[in-house]
Order: sequence, then C-alpha cells, then structure tokens
Amino acid sequence: MNVIQIDLGDKNQVRDFLRLPFEIYRRAPQWVPLLEMDARAPFTPKRFPFYRHSQAAFFLALEDGRTVGRIVALNNTRYNTFQNSRIGSFYWFECENKAEAAQALFERAFDWLRQRGLTEATGPKGFTALEGGGILVQGFEHRAAFGMPYNPPYYADLIEAAGFEPAGESVSGYLSANIRFPARIHELSERVQARRGLHVARYRTRRDLRGLTSNLQELYNRSIGGTPDNVPITDEEARALANQLLLFADPRLVKVVMKGNDPVGFLLAYPDVSSALQKTRGRLLPLGWLTLWRELKRTDWVNINGAGLIEEYRGSGGMAILFSEMQKSITETGQFRHAEAVQIGVENDRMQREMENFGVNFYKKHRAYRRDL
Repeated sequence: MNVIQIDLGDKNQVRDFLRLPFEIYRRAPQWVPLLEMDARAPFTPKRFPFYRHSQAAFFLALEDGRTVGRIVALNNTRYNTFQNSRIGSFYWFECENKAEAAQALFERAFDWLRQRGLTEATGPKGFTALEGGGILVQGFEHRAAFGMPYNPPYYADLIEAAGFEPAGESVSGYLSANIRFPARIHELSERVQARRGLHVARYRTRRDLRGLTSNLQELYNRSIGGTPDNVPITDEEARALANQLLLFADPRLVKVVMKGNDPVGFLLAYPDVSSALQKTRGRLLPLGWLTLWRELKRTDWVNINGAGLIEEYRGSGGMAILFSEMQKSITETGQFRHAEAVQIGVENDRMQREMENFGVNFYKKHRAYRRDL
C-alpha cells in the first residue's frame, strides 16, 4: 500500500482525489455529491479563505497504482488559538473496505499533524464550522440531505480500528407537513414576542435577503460561534455563507428574530436540491444550473439546517419562536411535504425531546471521533 501527499498543482492527482467518491458510491442511490465548485475550492489556495490562517494536506492511498482511499489532514490554527488547544482533524475520508489502506492513510495524517505540534485528532470535521461533520452511523437507507455526510456502514469500523473513540453525536429528524405542533407552542411564541418586544422578519425576494447578509456574521457569532467545539466565523466565511444563501434560498424560508432593528435569532431552511445534484454529479456548468433551478421550484423537501438565538433570549420560552417558525416554514408555502432538521447535537437533549414530543422522527445519526496523537 502506497500513500502519497498530493501536489495541489498536479491536475491528475486532484482529479483522482475528486473522482474517488463517485467510485465508492456508484451503487449507493442515497449518496449526494458536493457541488463541484465547493469540492474544488480547497485546491486553489490563493482563493480559499481557510489558507489565510491554517494548513491542510491531502493524501491518496494507492494499491497497484489504483486509488483506493483518500483523506485530508487539517491544522486549523484559528480554532486552536480561540479554544487554547492543540487539536488537528481529518476530513473527506473515503476508502474502499480495506483496513490496510485506511490504516495507512490515518498514519500519514497523524504524522503530518504531529509534525505541527498537535496532540489530538478529531473528525470528520470540515474546513469551517458551516460544513456538516461526523460519519453516518444510522439511517443509511435514506438519501442524504444537501451538504450532509453519507458513507458506507463500514467506515465506523475503519475509523475505530485506527484508534479513534466516539466523541459526540448529532441527529437529524424527519417532519411531515401533516405534523401539527401543539397550539401552545404557537401561542407561547406570540406571547414571548409581545412580552420581549420581538418580531419575526420575513423576506419575499432575494433582493430583500441581500440586506440581511451584512448581519449574518454578527448574528451567527453571537448565537452559535464560541460555543464548545466552535469558533466565530471570519468575514470571508460570512460572505461564503451569504453567497450560498442567495444561491439556494427560498426567501420565504428565511426567518430572523428581531429586537427592534437588531437581529437576535434566526431559522434558515433551504429547498432540498439533492436530486438535482445527483443528476448533474454536482456540476452547475454548462447546463447543470438549469436542472438545479427547476428542482428549487418543484422539490417537496426542505432542509432546516440552521437555528439559533443569542443567549439572553434562549430561556423564558424563546425557543418556542423557533419551533413555531419551523412548522410554518414547512406548511405556509404549500410546496413542501417533507422536511429534515439536520444535525442537532444530542447534548441538546431538551430540544430533541421537545421535537420528539411534537412527532419528529429522528431517523439519522452522525458520530464524531477523537484520539490522542
């Protein structure tokens, strides 16, 4: 087994790295490819924000000259500075069911992390906090939501054989448009808004959303950034989030909780375009964007993949506002019949129990791992 660190300027090696998932999942109808522009972005260091402050190394496992595995090792120095830690991570791990190949990949990644003074490895964990993390350990029969990890069941065995232990899980829940949250939730939402002087801003056009993007960074950092295992997003990361929002968003699904003119909470939902990405293999050019645009208009699935309130508004019924708006996002437009609330940390057991009581079926589970170096 031969493991090589790829040269980002070598088009053949980059091609092999990007092509491997299509080989691994050619018989897996549940897998959804990344947008090609997102998958290729880390191979252009001058334009990729991560490299402004951190480092990455890409490895391929070759058996008799054939690519059988890949991995990325990440040294996120901004994260370690903020958390006062020395933690590296792995990402984009893909491998045939070959223990020798997986072990060789991890060992090369470990060596690279140790050389940079890191003492712990975690993952799978992406370049930014905005990417889905962990590996799928439950719900393999269901199609992946856009941007969420999917993998064969044997990945857990390969990762644990490399010395990793579980370090946290998140769950994703299915909601039918027929689900009706208790009336008390909507009533409590209205009372809390009236009592605390809040209102929910709604948007009708993408032009309306452009006025919101300048507030996204502050809102994210106040409501999510800085919590355990997280770090505030940078200006460039905020612009990337805004660009994705404008590319995929249905303005009717974006809700921002306001205190006067100040945003204090948000609920982000997107029409699920997974089917379109499967058809186009993640490509938007030359004509993939037409397939994507049609899917935005006709899909009956929506992904709820971002929700938060700044700390001072989380108690005293504040979460009822997000729950109430969550149901409204599914039912108000008349387009959607199904929804998935993605990757809710199991440590947030109160929110999970509440949603289960409302009839949400948590049918997928992702798991993160850690090990000492």
